Amino acid sequence: MSEDRFSDPSKVRVVVGMSGGVDSSVTALLLKRQGFDVIGVFMKNWDDTDEFGVCTAEEDAEDVRRVCNQIGIPYYTVNFEEEYQDKVFKYFLEEYRRGRTPNPDVMCNREIKFGEFLQKALDLGAEVIATGHYARVELREGKYELLRGIDTNKDQSYFLHALNQSQLARAMFPIGHLNKPDVRKIADEAGLATAKKKDSTGVCFIGERNFKEFLSQYLPAKPGNMVDLVSGEIKGRHDGLMYYTLGQRQGLGIGGSGNGEPWFVANKDLESNTLYVVQGDTHSSLYSSALTATEVNWISPVLPTTSIRCTAKFRYRQPDQGVTLIPQDNGTYLVEFDIPQKAITPGQAVVFFDGEVCLGGGTIDKVHMLQPSDSTAG
Repeated sequence: MSEDRFSDPSKVRVVVGMSGGVDSSVTALLLKRQGFDVIGVFMKNWDDTDEFGVCTAEEDAEDVRRVCNQIGIPYYTVNFEEEYQDKVFKYFLEEYRRGRTPNPDVMCNREIKFGEFLQKALDLGAEVIATGHYARVELREGKYELLRGIDTNKDQSYFLHALNQSQLARAMFPIGHLNKPDVRKIADEAGLATAKKKDSTGVCFIGERNFKEFLSQYLPAKPGNMVDLVSGEIKGRHDGLMYYTLGQRQGLGIGGSGNGEPWFVANKDLESNTLYVVQGDTHSSLYSSALTATEVNWISPVLPTTSIRCTAKFRYRQPDQGVTLIPQDNGTYLVEFDIPQKAITPGQAVVFFDGEVCLGGGTIDKVHMLQPSDSTAG
């Protein structure tokens, strides 16, 4: 699908952020076929050399080289390790120190891919950058709108909600109108080296490694008591509050006790280093009626000044939930839920939608728990 914004693609230079995966490979291929002046760039954001001296980034960079040679476009490698450390990884660690659960993908998109990388592309004479995100951007009535990807299973607008008008004006998402199987088919028919390459999962700097082991290299673990929120009984020991998220069920090591129902993380108290747990996934302490969002970014240049109705996601792949947004005097937003929500997690992103349009989003700062008289939703 050719970009409507450009009447003559041959006069438009597009720098494609290439990861060595199939999505960015097909992104570059489609743009080349549409007649754009395409350059491939591989971003090295993290030194991921393993204990055997093998750097997986080198393998990915080699795949980028192969694909660019197949397509017939020039390619470069840029190193953003220092910028990534300063703008993404420091934030990641600080959130865990605060007992919160960060979302580094959102920060990486805002600060690195559509920040440092975009500037590098402009330095190369590009008008726009393109990535393999499953999302869409359209110019409507003088403003750029971020739309969900057509493939609902792969839609990544959630991770792009922190972008602004100037960033979207320079962004292209050429596979946003495709389903993942179609992307694989295009790559396969073109014989691209990455056609059958497995998708990467998780945070790039952790990769396949054990999360606890990785985090313990940077933050000292402080074990403490795991306490039943209802009875006050000590149920066991936790390995460090940073390793647990609200609503977590796996890995608590206290299954089978009490009434036999599963245990869930209900709260964390940093001051006393206590992890509170409750039994049963319908326990009211797991549910909240609202949240307070900070650092809210609105993609539209016109900010809401009164309460609005929309839907929201509190985590990736979650079905949309009906909410009411109420602007507060201090610049934050109160997000009231139509029905109580389970395991809302401070530090994560809350992202707002109006149909297919992503309105923006912010950081979950405070969770407003249900009152004892309230009931959990079905």
